[in-house]
Amino acid sequence: MKAAVCTKYGSPHVLQLKEVPKPTPRPDEVCIKIYASAVTASDTYIRGSKLPLHFWLPMRLALGLTKPRKPIIGMVLAGEVESVGRDIKRFQPGDRVYGVTGLGLGTYAQYKCMKETDSMRGCIAHMPSTISYEEATAAAYGGLLALQRIEEGKIQPGHKVVVYGASGTSGTIAIQLARYYGAEVTGVCSTRNLAFVQSLGAHKVIDYTNSNDDARQLIDRYDLMLDTAGKAKRSPVKDMCRNALTANGKHISIDDGKLELKSDRLTRLTALIEAGSIHPIVDRTYPLEQIAEAHEYVENGRKTGGVAISIDHPPNLN
Repeated sequence: MKAAVCTKYGSPHVLQLKEVPKPTPRPDEVCIKIYASAVTASDTYIRGSKLPLHFWLPMRLALGLTKPRKPIIGMVLAGEVESVGRDIKRFQPGDRVYGVTGLGLGTYAQYKCMKETDSMRGCIAHMPSTISYEEATAAAYGGLLALQRIEEGKIQPGHKVVVYGASGTSGTIAIQLARYYGAEVTGVCSTRNLAFVQSLGAHKVIDYTNSNDDARQLIDRYDLMLDTAGKAKRSPVKDMCRNALTANGKHISIDDGKLELKSDRLTRLTALIEAGSIHPIVDRTYPLEQIAEAHEYVENGRKTGGVAISIDHPPNLN
């Protein structure tokens, strides 16, 4: 099968297209034909080994000290179940699925075998019937992360919520989820994305590059601040939003603890997407042959929504 292989840590151009053996499912695994994957910020950190200092050693021990232990990286997939092991109960050949592989990696390839049970090596669920495989990759990663953090924030109808980093993969879905749960939502993003974030349902938008005085006039008192840009991204506006939390307000970052790989959350996302309550956003789609260019685009930090990788064309587009 065709795969993008990462045999050493480095720039995006360490990713090379190669032919590798196709995996065979074990009794408790499904074999998924991957139609689309995604390039996430996590993928770029893994490939470049540019990890936060407190994560560097444990992640290198998990991923490989001098080079990736698993040369096929990537952790998001959307595709179709091609075959199943004899112990599989939830899926059958032909099912359209999406998911996140976590430490299992391996999605920059035409096929991936996964267990149907949740673990830190992945979770999968039936994907929404109303979106494309590329859109499903944005829903799987950004949606899973946003829904986990939104649930931790315990949003109630009428709460005021500010989403910092509102134009990213998880931020775009967090805006929509907060609206769905009845919150009054403020989105913080760059100048060029203000209208886009407002179109997602934000009641108010703030330009994080704006002067302190201009931003201060737009800031409310918030019951929840959801930082979807991550702790490494700093600005005076971010500090002002955090300082504007109510006495019982919560500040939650996407960097607060591990992403929980739970298929029941994916199933809930599927229901919300099929009901039209949320819609995943894809900025650009690259073919697998341009995986290096996709990594470069994500690393420049100017994407809106997710960046998808088209690996194979499905037999039909319905």
